[in-house]
Amino acid sequence: MPPNGHVGDDAFVRFAGIQKTYDGEALIVKDLNLDIARGEFFTMLGPSGSGKTTTLMMLAGFEVPTEGSIFLAGRSIGTMPPHKRDIGMVFQNYALFPHMTVEENLAFPLKVRKLPKPEMEARIKRALEMVRLSAQGKRRPAQLSGGQQQRVALARALVFEPKLVLMDEPLGALDKQLREEMQFEIKHIHENLGVTVVYVTHDQGEALTMSDRIAVFNDGVIQQIAKPAELYERPENVFVAKFIGENNQLSGKIIALNEPACTVEMPGAGIIQALAVNVGMVEQPTVLSLRPERVKLNPLPGSLPNIFSAKVMEVIYLGDHIRARMSVCGRDDFVVKLSNSEGIAHVEPGVEMTLGWKMEDCRALRPS
Repeated sequence: MPPNGHVGDDAFVRFAGIQKTYDGEALIVKDLNLDIARGEFFTMLGPSGSGKTTTLMMLAGFEVPTEGSIFLAGRSIGTMPPHKRDIGMVFQNYALFPHMTVEENLAFPLKVRKLPKPEMEARIKRALEMVRLSAQGKRRPAQLSGGQQQRVALARALVFEPKLVLMDEPLGALDKQLREEMQFEIKHIHENLGVTVVYVTHDQGEALTMSDRIAVFNDGVIQQIAKPAELYERPENVFVAKFIGENNQLSGKIIALNEPACTVEMPGAGIIQALAVNVGMVEQPTVLSLRPERVKLNPLPGSLPNIFSAKVMEVIYLGDHIRARMSVCGRDDFVVKLSNSEGIAHVEPGVEMTLGWKMEDCRALRPS
């Protein structure tokens, strides 16, 4: 079973032996053991149906685990109703009350908690300042843009000063530029308040930008938990390598194992030196993972352990870099990313060249 992450005995959120099924047969979440630290921005990342949203909903109290226990600040919350958990929630569809003004939306969770009016007014004022909407307090949601509505939803989740905020695809309905702006805004608010955030998304760029740690879910199981840079640079299995960022995957057979290196034979395409990350024995199959930006053009002979002839099949201009599809190692879908500062005018369809990469940039993994 992959490691599910541990932050010590003082974990703020703890999932212990959690299983979830709706029909008594298919497990949506399988044997989840996970600790989240106080003040952490923790992201659950994965494709649709991977179990990440179900996990979040169990923490919120909207779903009940089939097996296992969930702890918040050391206290079991399995039988506690959602409104007693004192958790802030932000959803993709904002879930604002359309008939209320912005201020009235923010006042709602404070009235439920029976705060005195002066305290309510002070908190609403602070929350609106925090999301830069001080001038919009008297407006109704329909009079605001999508980005402003999401800011109100964020302010409402924070106005009663919860210790934990859950966010379920909160930026999914926004356009690309606004989504990127809100990523930084949410991250800055998190840093300033020190609140614990558990965030669900299927967008890997969003997860890499915002998170302290990321758990990659697939088929109800956490595949890897790591900091963003480690997840991208050092994926532990084929699924994570493929799901996080663009990736060349080459299938071969291990013919020599001399850790940390291994030698891999590519059928009809030669020999590759790779980093043995998660492999079987000699003669067993492996999948090599290589990031497109790690590939070098026309390296000097002998300067790299892996050098191959290649032919440019397609070039796509993307502003600050180009994405070139090459024919190499028996594959016509090998991708290379090249910065515009690298002198790429000669990279055109039909041109033949050599490509090379370091052993440690090519990660050998089990096929599944």
